[in-house]
Amino acid sequence: MNTGSNEPVVADSPEGAAGGTKPEKPFGSRAPEFIKARRALHLSWQVGVFIVGLAVVVVGIIMLPLPGPGWVVIFGGMAIWATEFVWAQLVLRWTKRKVTEAAQRALDPKVRRRNIILTTIGLVIVGALAGIYLYKYGFEMPWKINNQ
Repeated sequence: MNTGSNEPVVADSPEGAAGGTKPEKPFGSRAPEFIKARRALHLSWQVGVFIVGLAVVVVGIIMLPLPGPGWVVIFGGMAIWATEFVWAQLVLRWTKRKVTEAAQRALDPKVRRRNIILTTIGLVIVGALAGIYLYKYGFEMPWKINNQ
């Protein structure tokens, strides 16, 4: 569970400080200093963070087929892991970058126009199918309810 070093590692960013982006936080444990100073305490801290993060991720996985915000809970568990583990920090940074790129693509005027056109075409097709159904079968509920 230990990454082999308690020293924070600074990420190399391709954008750099001149790219206009804010500098990223260094990798490594965010445990309090008095915990990092004692190896046994730090190891037990890491085990506790791992177990809590695992429980949150498992609850998120259970929520995927059930009602609930499954993906949000899974990423919450990843954020818990990222407070202590470098691999989780790397996964979260990659995920944030991909989500930001997808949001920028979705806000592109050409993509928005295409999405609006496709949505309109889909609604016209659904409306036409509903009209054909109503013309052929009328507006009758599929179950029989007799007034009593």
